[in-house]
Amino acid sequence: MKLHIGNLSKEITQSQLADLVKPFGETTSVELAQDRDGASKGFGFAEYANDDHARAAVTGLDGKEFNGQPLKVSEARARKNGPTPTPPVAGN
Repeated sequence: MKLHIGNLSKEITQSQLADLVKPFGETTSVELAQDRDGASKGFGFAEYANDDHARAAVTGLDGKEFNGQPLKVSEARARKNGPTPTPPVAGN
């Protein structure tokens, strides 16, 4: 199960994010969203092979204060593939 971790401090590092999610179980991936300059965008993702570990992370981290900000942790939603195409106009 993949989790979205939001409201992260802009100063957080990839290593700090990994350390934050590690106590809840083994992760298969941890990714900090970064801009072109390598600065945090304020959110990241953690994926757990075990869904129970992921649920424990949501329970343990959602609302927890980290670097002065309450975290927002939930199951990640599938990314949308851009704008919805406009249907063709009938006629003419």
